[in-house]
Amino acid sequence: MTGTASRRLDELSGTAVTERLTEDSIIVLPTGAIEHHGPHLPLSTDALLAGALAGAAVDRAADAGLDIWILPTLTYTKSDEHHWAPGTVWLNWDTLMATLVDIGRSIAATPARTLVFMNGHGGNGALLQVANRELHRRFGLKTFTMPAGIQRAGAGGDAGADEAGLGIHAGHGETSLVLHVRPDLVDMARAERNVPEHIGAMEFIGFNNKPVSFGWLSNDFGASGVIGDPTAATAEAGAALFEESVARSVDALLEISRFTFEAPPSGPTP
Repeated sequence: MTGTASRRLDELSGTAVTERLTEDSIIVLPTGAIEHHGPHLPLSTDALLAGALAGAAVDRAADAGLDIWILPTLTYTKSDEHHWAPGTVWLNWDTLMATLVDIGRSIAATPARTLVFMNGHGGNGALLQVANRELHRRFGLKTFTMPAGIQRAGAGGDAGADEAGLGIHAGHGETSLVLHVRPDLVDMARAERNVPEHIGAMEFIGFNNKPVSFGWLSNDFGASGVIGDPTAATAEAGAALFEESVARSVDALLEISRFTFEAPPSGPTP
């Protein structure tokens, strides 16, 4: 992170946690994955991006006045859609759920009352939504899940190769982000397009806000495991997407800091 004062919770002593955190403190937990990302991206892509994006957002949110702290990225998560690919390291849903509950229990032992999952792996999304309620019910925490970065399929032209609304894994956006953050880990000579065009033509079934979801494994769409088109990815596009993602995350964190279940009292404006 770039700020002058570290916001890493794990760098505090246990005594400092009790002295410096309050019920207004926000704790951010990035969630990533170790999983196959085609032949051109590293296994650590989701963990790498979740940590980088969340770290930048926390640093900037602290500069904006929030009492906000970040934990080390939760790296091993629910990646069974890539179970077929060597190198993927994944947890069963019940193992991950138990882990999230234990983490929530531990955070509830600090003065902080707010936990935010900043998620960099789509396969975690549904389970994190369940965890939000579970941790709120069990431990009284205010819990939130938000994406660590913006997921956007390439639309052709200046937006990169046309991904027919299906660029969700190792495609243009994700590859561009890694080119920005860690270009040494990307092998663009091995980048290849793999877009299931027939699904992109469907009205209801698909990804990226289509109303009907479906069960899938990444090799359902081809042996590469790619779902998208990384061939036109650039570090410049990644830098723009990184900045857009961080700015949106900071706005979301500021709103989280103001969130309350009870409406504020109404009255005449002074």
